[in-house]
Parts: sequence; structure tokens; C-alpha cells
Amino acid sequence: MQRSLAIPDSCGAASARTIRAKLLVDGAHYDELIARAVTGAQVSVWISTANLKTMMVEAPIGSRARARGRYVSFFETLGELSRRGVDVCILHASPPSGPLQRELARLAKNASGVKMRRCPRVHLKMIVVDGKLLYLGSANLTGAGLGAKGDGRRNFEMGIVTDSEAMLDAAQERFDRIWRGRECGSCKMRGECDKPLDLVAARGVAKTRATARAPGAPQSSVRLTSGCAATKRACRSPSSPR
Repeated sequence: MQRSLAIPDSCGAASARTIRAKLLVDGAHYDELIARAVTGAQVSVWISTANLKTMMVEAPIGSRARARGRYVSFFETLGELSRRGVDVCILHASPPSGPLQRELARLAKNASGVKMRRCPRVHLKMIVVDGKLLYLGSANLTGAGLGAKGDGRRNFEMGIVTDSEAMLDAAQERFDRIWRGRECGSCKMRGECDKPLDLVAARGVAKTRATARAPGAPQSSVRLTSGCAATKRACRSPSSPR
């Protein structure tokens, strides 16, 4: 992090908070956020996006595909992260594009651990990695927004990354409320939801509780993010019941 930025608090008070933040412009979204931060995740990757389209990234370092200069689906990368135990959650507004739907069907087995929930009101573009790095900006989860497109073809995008605990807490809490359907009760667009998130979350909680009652089931599904002080910031997976 190279610069400080004064941000008014969420309550609209006159006081401001200074955070360390770094500006990402255009191709830096891919180089620093996707290729470095997301692919190196150890605990969790939470993504919020309005649009959801096919996105290609460089094949993993050390693979034959990488040696041949090949590109692979970003969802293959996310699927590999989930198989390593990383909690991968995606909130999105628009349904996946046609090509991505076909891609997801092809990757169904390998990317089955990637959790996705849709809310038509989601327009925030946010990525949180390991509860320690936050991206807020303009880029959607698309090839032209975050993918490995070359200069002259990608979108003009801009955003910031920060390790501010206050910003991380606020962003993760917002993501978590939407993910669990806590905003659904007062929503005026419920009729546009094919699967209202409060119902999805309730089914998930019921299923988790049923699993927890099974012999040999783990006692807790809560995962503390590394680097978080348990007494201050219990960084949970949004898919885990509180």
C-alpha cells in the first residue's frame, strides 16, 4: 500500500478516517488483483459483481499449459482454490452469460465448491481476499473488466485496494447481509428474484444443522481468517450460519 486516503465514516459524521490504499488502473486489475492476490488466496475469496461473463486468465505457474502460453477459465482457478479449502463466494446481479453458463456446465465437477448467489440489486464491485485485502472499484467479473485482455481491448477501469481493517469490516458485513438475505424483508424487487436469498440462506442453515447432527460431524463451521483477532473481527464464511 503506497498512499493514504481520507474516507468519511459510514454514518455521515464529520470525522474522517485515513486508510492506506493503492490505486489500480486498467491492466493492474488483472496483474495485481487476479493474477497475484486471488490466485494466492489461502482462506477465502468473496466477489461481488453486477455482470458475470466468461473470463480467461493465464494457466497456473508450473503447469504444462502455462509453459505453452495457454489461458484457462477463471472458474477453473476458483474451482482449484475451493478444492484446496478456500471459501469462494460470488454475489452477482445478472444471470451468467450464455457462454459462461455452458462453461459452468462443463466445469460442474471441478468447480462445484464455488458458491454463487444472485440478487438483482447487486451493483457493488468488490473482492475480498483472505479477510485481509479489499478491492472496491468499477470492474465487473468479466473478461474486459478483470480478465487477461490486452491493452486496446480491455475496459477502462479504476479502483482501489486496501488492507484497512475498518474498510474490510464494513465491506464484509455488507456482503454478508446480502448473502444471507438480511436485506430481503424490505426489498421491493422480490418478485424479480428466482431464488430470494433469505429462502436460500434458510435452506442452507437447515442443511448445515442437519449435517452437524450427524455422527462424526464437525462441531463448528465457522472459520477464522488468518490475521484476524478473534476478539475483534471474527471473519466468517458467508455460507456459514451465525
